[in-house]
Amino acid sequence: MTPIYLDNQATTPLAPEVFDAMLPWLKDNFGNPHSPHLIGRRAGAAVEVAREQVAALLPQSGRVIFTASATEAINLAFGAVRSRQGRDQIAVIDTEHAAVRDTALWYRTQGFKTTLLPVDRYGLVVLEELEAYLSPKTALVGAMLVNNEIGVIQPVEQIAEMAHRVDALMLCDAVQGFGRIALPQHADLIALSGHKIYGPKGIGALWVRDGIDLPPLIHGGGQEQGVRSGTLSPALCVGLGTAAKLCADRRQEDMAHIINLASKAQSLFGDWTVNGSMDQRYAGNLNIRRDGLDVARLMSDVRGVAFSAGSACASGSGRPSHVLAALGLEPAQIKSSIRLGFGRYNSIEEVEQAAQLINQAAGIQLS
Repeated sequence: MTPIYLDNQATTPLAPEVFDAMLPWLKDNFGNPHSPHLIGRRAGAAVEVAREQVAALLPQSGRVIFTASATEAINLAFGAVRSRQGRDQIAVIDTEHAAVRDTALWYRTQGFKTTLLPVDRYGLVVLEELEAYLSPKTALVGAMLVNNEIGVIQPVEQIAEMAHRVDALMLCDAVQGFGRIALPQHADLIALSGHKIYGPKGIGALWVRDGIDLPPLIHGGGQEQGVRSGTLSPALCVGLGTAAKLCADRRQEDMAHIINLASKAQSLFGDWTVNGSMDQRYAGNLNIRRDGLDVARLMSDVRGVAFSAGSACASGSGRPSHVLAALGLEPAQIKSSIRLGFGRYNSIEEVEQAAQLINQAAGIQLS
């Protein structure tokens, strides 16, 4: 039996329209998009159409650089701090995805002073702490748009404005919000991923505001505007571009559907405690806990539902969720938390069936 899939924060299914758009570039149109002949130029033109489709969802006055993942995009973005003369301080929210948090901490080995900004018990950054931290020495501030574990929406526009008061750059990990909710118009660097918006795995992008000096992360042939060498895959680029356009075209329809799914789920998990803010959150993410529950056992018992106990990217690390710990949860509470992620292709019936299976395994009888 194929499990009911409720883990759309980890990855999303490939949209049929995306598959159809990619197929010709996997089969017949095999040209290198960097070659000057006709076959290469056709592939290169497809890449540029995809770039425009992605850029249409991003602020103006910037450029889109294709990468192999959002993690690569984030690492590329961090390189901007090296050109900020006289500035050696980096601040990121403590609940950032590991791609941002661990990269920021690595920069300590490169002579930078990294600060992890605290959040309140709802998962929202404490703006007073950010205000107190900012100085003429600040090079970059990093803040997620939507938290991948608890779905909390950070005040990224306000964070960007605060960073700019001291002439610092603002990096936004928009992976979980791109194509779904409004993006910060004043961010300087925005990272996104294909497989979180019903596109293919293996491709992401970094949007860079005009005027920002970005040193190369990957050296070689000078492709991708000289900052990201390597032959691009037209199929992956086309897939990301098509997925972005679909998200733009279907945004209202998708969000109305996801809000309905979330409302139904909340009514069926009323005996559970929600982790994170209920007011400032993306509806497609429901992180809940039931104290005393052994989630590892629950996931073993409930084979008919694909859900998560945290970030898929950190599942092999063995470390508990730093996001839930930052909210002040005790280790036992962290181990009793699960994450449900709703998406475009889920149905109300699936949510009802999943809730029944999970609640029954947790010893809860639904009325």
